[in-house]
Amino acid sequence: MIAKWNDEYWLLLMQLYLRKPMGTKPIYSRDMVDLALELHLPPKYLYGKMLQLRRLDTPRIEHLWNTYAKHPMKLSKGVQLLRRMQGFNNATSFYEGVEVSESFETEFKPLPDCGQLTPMMLVIILDQYFRLTPNTMVEETAEIKSLAQMMDIPPSLIVEVMNIYQALDPCLRRTTMPDTPLATHCKQVWKRYGNDDPIKLAAYAAQLHEYFR
Repeated sequence: MIAKWNDEYWLLLMQLYLRKPMGTKPIYSRDMVDLALELHLPPKYLYGKMLQLRRLDTPRIEHLWNTYAKHPMKLSKGVQLLRRMQGFNNATSFYEGVEVSESFETEFKPLPDCGQLTPMMLVIILDQYFRLTPNTMVEETAEIKSLAQMMDIPPSLIVEVMNIYQALDPCLRRTTMPDTPLATHCKQVWKRYGNDDPIKLAAYAAQLHEYFR
C-alpha cells in the first residue's frame, strides 16, 4: 500500500490550477512536483486528478468550483487550515502504518554525492548527450552552456557527467571510467534510458524541462 488520495487534497490542487496562468499545469512543472513531494503522490497521478478537476467529473468537484473558484481568499483559508492539520505532511504521524513509496521522489532529490544534481537532471543531460558528438562535449559548446544556465549549474559539471556517459557508451568502446562518485548514479540512469528508445527519452526529458521554466 502507498500513500492514498484524500478528498481534502482537491483544495490544494484547485489552488494550483487557479494559479496564473490559470489552467492545467505541466506534469513536471516545479509547482506540480513540489505538491507531489508534499503529498507523496506521483506528479502523473496529480496531473490526472487535475484533468478531473478541469472536467468537473463529479458533483463533489462541481461543488468545490461553486464554493471556491471565485473566492480565492476562502480557498486560501481552506488550504491554510488543511496544512495546519496535525500531522499533515509529516511522514511519521500522518502516514503512520502506510508504506510511502519514494520511487518518484528520489528523482527530484539532490544526490548524496553531489548536491547540485538530481537523478532527473542526469536524465536531461543524457538526452543532450545523444544530441552531441564527443568532441563537442566541452564547456564552450552553446548547448552545454544553455543547459547549464537552465539548470543553474556549472557547465563543467555537465561535461563531467557526459564524460561518464562516454565511458558507458558501448558505441565508443572506451574502458576508462572517470573516478568520481557520480559514476554510480550515471550508471543507473544509463541502465534505464541509455539503451532504450531515444524518442521516449527525448519526450521524457522535454517534460522534465518544465521543472526549470
